[in-house]
This record gives sequence, C-alpha cells and structure tokens, in this order.
Amino acid sequence: MDNNQPFYGVDTECKETPWTFPPQHQDRQPGMEYEMVPLPIFDNPKYVGTGKLKDKVALITGGDSGIGRAVAVAFAKEGANLVIAYYDEEYDAQETKRVVEHYGATCHLIAGDLRNIDHCQYVIDQTIKLYGKIDILINNLGVQIRHVDFETISDEQIQLTFNVNILPFFYITKRALPHMNSGASIVNTTSVAAYIGNPDFFDYSSTKGAIVSFTRALARKTVDRGIRVNAVAPGPFWTPLQPSSFPADMIKTFGSNVPMKRAGQPYELAPVYVLLASDDGSYITGATFHVNGGMMTTT
Repeated sequence: MDNNQPFYGVDTECKETPWTFPPQHQDRQPGMEYEMVPLPIFDNPKYVGTGKLKDKVALITGGDSGIGRAVAVAFAKEGANLVIAYYDEEYDAQETKRVVEHYGATCHLIAGDLRNIDHCQYVIDQTIKLYGKIDILINNLGVQIRHVDFETISDEQIQLTFNVNILPFFYITKRALPHMNSGASIVNTTSVAAYIGNPDFFDYSSTKGAIVSFTRALARKTVDRGIRVNAVAPGPFWTPLQPSSFPADMIKTFGSNVPMKRAGQPYELAPVYVLLASDDGSYITGATFHVNGGMMTTT
C-alpha cells in the first residue's frame, strides 16, 4: 500500500464530522471502535511527519482506539516507536498496530488491567526490555458512566471510576519516571468535564479534575529533571467512550451543542499531543490544552 494512503475508518476524503450520528449504544466499557457507525477518523492524510519524534520511545495507555489510536498514528508518522497498553480490546489494538507499522514504526501491544499495580510494573519492565528507555508517556485510559442522580450513584461505580481514571496514572508514572531522562515528556488526558462539571457524570468529572491537579503537581516536581508534564482536555470527540456511555437516542446529536456545532474527530487532537511530546513544546509544562470546539472553560 502507498505510504501516503490514509486510514480513516470511512472511505471518504477527510471532511467535517456530520452534525448527527445514527442512534447506537454499546453495553460494555471500554467500547469497541470497530462497532461504531460511522467509524472514527483517526488519520489525517494532510499530516506529514517531519521526524519530530525520531527514535523516541512512547508508551501510550489506552492506545488501542479513540484518542490513543490517533496519537499513536501521529507519533508513528513522526518517527516514534510505540508500546500500547490496553485492557482487552484485541481487535481494535491489532488494527492500531497494523496502521502504526504501516507508517514504519514498531508497535508492541500489552493487554491487561492497569488497575493492577503488578501489571503496571510489567508494562514498564517490558518497555525497558524492548527499548531500554521511555521518552514519552501518554496517560490516556478511562471510563465514563452516565448517572443522572447523584444521590443514587452506587459506591461501587464511584470506586470503579476512580480506580480506572486516576489511580493508574499514579501507578504507571511512578514506575516510568526512573527510566525517563531530561527532555522526556508526560501528557495526561483529562476532559472539559473537569472545568464545566458535567452533572450527568459526577465521578468522571471529579477524576478528570484530579488529573489536572496531578499534572500541575508533577510538572513542578519534575521540572528540575528536565521532564515536562502537560495535559489535554478534549471536548466532545467521536470515540468508543461515547456510544458506551450514552443512551442510543442521545448519540444522534452528540457534539452539536458546542459553538462549532459538531463533534471532533480523534485526528484533530493528535497534533496537540505531538506538540507536547516533542521539542516544539520545550517551554511548556504544567499546562492544560483545551480542544473542545469552542466550549467555554475556566482555566
């Protein structure tokens, strides 16, 4: 296949996301990208890498689909080699590996539950065994469970959301840092929900706020070592998290309530991660970048 041939998930030119989606729902989290209609657009044919991450090693959690897949593809175009840690979405993970390798990068997949501290250590150990270093860490895993009534949200759901959305950031980062040198970069995926406080996602919004504070504190702690730490706060993006979080009828107009009147596609986020992971972002640390189609936020 021609190396300039893009991968979309849809057989069209790269165009604006439609304002509406077919009603759909997936019963499990994390959701499956291959089941979505239309498939998310994770690769921009107009994005041509210039070697910004040449020979860098990037570890991406939740890199099998959605935002993580788009970031992995952009990193591959920029010359990075990848380790992708994911839960159990084997079909999606294999597709991501196929595309990454198509663009000339190596890609090692590690399935497992990052709520497990021993597994986090295994991910780091395997990365070092393969590559001997970690230059870029992307903390990107998460769940989002809708519950409109705060008083009846279960304690089990609260614990699950915190156990997935923030604790693995601590576990994996703590174990990665000894293998990261000056010039390395950590990028954490938070959400616009951390700033607006989504009333249908109490626990999710809380964990995303925790990620912002985690980012700021860690940036100050690692600055003297030359390691930069930043975050990206997406708004409504068309990823597997959406059909696995919302009722089918709410998907139809997903993203239409922002000023740009549409949901974002994952490829539209990837260049921000490239900026923060590369020397282009050499004077940026402790920051959160908002990519949300114009939603009002307070930073």
